[in-house]
Amino acid sequence: MSIWKRIWSGWRVIVVAIALVLFVAIMQEVRSSELLQLDIDAYNFFVVRLRRPWMTSIMEGFSSLSSPIVIGAMFLMVAAFAPGRRPGLCAAVNLVCVVGINQVLKYIVHRPRPDGFRLVSEVGYSFPSGHSMVSMAFYGLCAWMVWHYERDRIMRWTCCLAFAITIVVVGMSRVYLGVHYASDVLAGFCVSLAWVAVYTKVFCPLFMPDEQEQHREVVQSPAYVEPEHLYVADNTTTMKARHMRWEQQKLPRENN
Repeated sequence: MSIWKRIWSGWRVIVVAIALVLFVAIMQEVRSSELLQLDIDAYNFFVVRLRRPWMTSIMEGFSSLSSPIVIGAMFLMVAAFAPGRRPGLCAAVNLVCVVGINQVLKYIVHRPRPDGFRLVSEVGYSFPSGHSMVSMAFYGLCAWMVWHYERDRIMRWTCCLAFAITIVVVGMSRVYLGVHYASDVLAGFCVSLAWVAVYTKVFCPLFMPDEQEQHREVVQSPAYVEPEHLYVADNTTTMKARHMRWEQQKLPRENN
């Protein structure tokens, strides 16, 4: 196996390692200082320069993409149309675990939310961003499902790109609305990305079969007939029809 194939086969380990190292570094900076330079720069861009009345409505719409109502509607679609034995349970376990991880980290860090420039009302601690973690976990899992099961290349890339854009704009909207610092959002993305990489490898196979398992389930189905059996049956039927025609043609000759 070449070095590039080894790197590709171990991409999950690389993603988890980078994401966790970055998360730990951000968390240490947050606990040691009140604001990071990243937070100041993001405030100057999103709050000072970008805020407009018409932009606020757009950002509120982006933020709602990670709201319980929208996530609930998307969850029903996953449960109804995604492949596998229990796709709904797979998505539900993923969401419950991510929310639990988020709450534990919030109480460990105890970082207050930004004050003085909020456009919406929020309660609870700020670090890491719950909306960012939920959007990364849920839409990231949806992207994994599409990439894993969709056979059309254009549809696969289009859906995954749409999910990626959704994740990014949700995080941006939380900074714009003044309910999170940029470091909250980035940390939420990191820890949730690491979780999705582990979840899709360890837990998803329990709910979502791979290609070999899908083929095995089809083969073991009572309605399944092997292709060669279909050929033999069709060939036998064809031979019987030819024999009957030959018999019918032979009878007039014998009578003569």
